Amino acid sequence: MKLTYIHRLTALGLAVGMTAALTACGKGKDEAAASTAETAATSDTAATGETADDSAYAYLADFSFSDAFDENGYLKGVTAADYVNLPDDYADITISADLGQVSEDDITNYINTNVLASFATDTQVTDRAAADGDTVNIDYVGRIDGVAFDGGDSQGNGYDLTLGSGTFIDGFEDQIVGHTPGETFDVTVTFPENYGNADLSGKEAVFETTLHYIKESVTPELTDDWVKENLSATMNLNNIDELKAFVKSTMLYDNQSSEVYSALHDKVSYTDELPQIALDYYRDVLLYRIYTYAQNYGTTMDALLASGMMGSSYDNVDAYLKDAHDSIRSITQQALLMQAVAEKMGFRCDTATMNADFGRYYGTTDPTQYVTAYGENYVKMNVLQSDVMQNLIDNVKYE
Repeated sequence: MKLTYIHRLTALGLAVGMTAALTACGKGKDEAAASTAETAATSDTAATGETADDSAYAYLADFSFSDAFDENGYLKGVTAADYVNLPDDYADITISADLGQVSEDDITNYINTNVLASFATDTQVTDRAAADGDTVNIDYVGRIDGVAFDGGDSQGNGYDLTLGSGTFIDGFEDQIVGHTPGETFDVTVTFPENYGNADLSGKEAVFETTLHYIKESVTPELTDDWVKENLSATMNLNNIDELKAFVKSTMLYDNQSSEVYSALHDKVSYTDELPQIALDYYRDVLLYRIYTYAQNYGTTMDALLASGMMGSSYDNVDAYLKDAHDSIRSITQQALLMQAVAEKMGFRCDTATMNADFGRYYGTTDPTQYVTAYGENYVKMNVLQSDVMQNLIDNVKYE
């Protein structure tokens, strides 16, 4: 198995995906799966007469994403060149010329979608009728034969509904189109025969509906002043040209990094034995997610894996690790390869380098929140790998 290189805007988010909901206050969409896991844990214990626990993995409570890396972003005590055979022409990489092109339209679309849209504000429109595609704020009370029913009342909390989205029963959203904010009117619909609630299936319901306002999103105008006001402190960008240059660099990196990594990977070979510290670390990155979920939901790792909550169902942790074996080796090889190139180039990422280069890759010049979440050495590793990849990209040839 060969991994493609992780794009720089998502590289630092690797840990986020593995630790999602670690601090969540509620169960949310995982509640049903968690309940299944809890039930499985209880039934397993009852069947065996033993108390299921995760004592063998209690060490994960102290896991840190920075554990495996030193103050320069290297794997602790590991010389990657001992495990990766880099040929002399490792940096002689040719990729398609199309990957080296980013149009002005591409840059503009990226800024509109990924930058300006994140600063958009909502405004309440009350002087026109609602149209298909609008997002409206409504309240409603549903009745069948004049009697209100459970779940059919917005309780006066106001509900945002995009007309035409198909979120509500067929016909409901269509009957809001044409009404003006401030109106109260009836919406009459019939629940499907297979609605899933026998008390409602096939029944006609009348929803007394009040349209409060139409919600429109207003995107700011891109000007030099806007860039300076909103992006100077966080990204050190002070005008449109600087923003466009940053976006172009980002898009080129994302366009080319996977191809460059793949070409580099094809040039090298690895020793059969990989450093155990790295294999153990990337194994624990995967286990940490499972351990933390199990702790949060008051169940065991085995029961959680059996429930399918983590995507696939496994009988126990050992079965999960057996399935993940090749992935763990591939992730380890990727880390070793990038470090081997860094060693060859003489690249290191000390604190000064991290602070200087972080803004080039991750959309903010201040790494503090990431350092707090994942540890400084983990962030250094990500910046180091980005520096290595950027150097390779800067020297590619096009065909």
